[in-house]
Amino acid sequence: MTARILNGNAIRDQIYTELQTEITALGARGIQPGLAAVLVGDNPASKLYVNSKIAACAKLGLASFLITPPATISTEELLAIVADLNRRDDVDGILVQMPLPKQIDSKRILDTVDPSKDVDGFHPENVGRLVAGRPKLVACTPAGVMEILRRSGIPIEGANAVVMGRSDIVGKPMALLLLHANATVTICHSKTRALAETVRRADIVVAAMGRAAMVTPDYIRPGATVIDVGQNVVNSAADAERIFAKFPEKIEAFRKKGSVLVGDVHPDVVETAGAFTPVPGGVGPLTIAMLMSNTVRAASLRRLHLAAEAAHAER
Repeated sequence: MTARILNGNAIRDQIYTELQTEITALGARGIQPGLAAVLVGDNPASKLYVNSKIAACAKLGLASFLITPPATISTEELLAIVADLNRRDDVDGILVQMPLPKQIDSKRILDTVDPSKDVDGFHPENVGRLVAGRPKLVACTPAGVMEILRRSGIPIEGANAVVMGRSDIVGKPMALLLLHANATVTICHSKTRALAETVRRADIVVAAMGRAAMVTPDYIRPGATVIDVGQNVVNSAADAERIFAKFPEKIEAFRKKGSVLVGDVHPDVVETAGAFTPVPGGVGPLTIAMLMSNTVRAASLRRLHLAAEAAHAER
């Protein structure tokens, strides 16, 4: 058996087509949603992520604003930048690219973002809304995973789902979204006993542990749906040859570039799972798609709320 590959690029394109209709409708009311990205320093991976987000804005016709303070910036200086973006009417979404330099108090920064502009879904108010089942802006990667499952026709209601990882960015919100969709959810982490045995009971596995190829076929029940959130760079030839022993094209790609991308799920799982997201081309495109979706949603909610307040004030 070979798993059905769940193509994140195709699902992203569906979402973009739907978003285009919403963006056109907002445009007819004189509203152009705008996303501000704050990129501190010159971390190459962060630059790559932010550039891909700015490119997505351009593709959809959203306004984008890139703010690039130096790596030496203080917490207070960065708080002032965020406060200014909170005040700007042309900014509907604020994205502070992580990780921040060590001297920055990251929690203070994220807590200062206006919850109505928090398109990453990290603010305690938005997390609380998700817990209460009244979400407005939800963390992009878990929201993207839900889109993959729903649009691929994977049954969620009543399913046994295992989330591997308990981060605030992926694991916890992922578990809540699955729970609200009526799955029976187990959260696993580095201290979980009998990890493989626990994961093997799942109909749906979401792997977000940040460990390259750790989820091997013996973790997976035959026919299960496996969603791989991990993005790990393999730089060792020995590791590449071990992980991709059955995938010569990947080994060849490694030899050309000197590195290769692998998820948290071992590629051999494709022979056991019923459905499987590849890395790259699985969850990654959906993370950016949901950031665009959150920006459009934030613009719609915030600006229509402001318009209603203005109308009320005139009465």
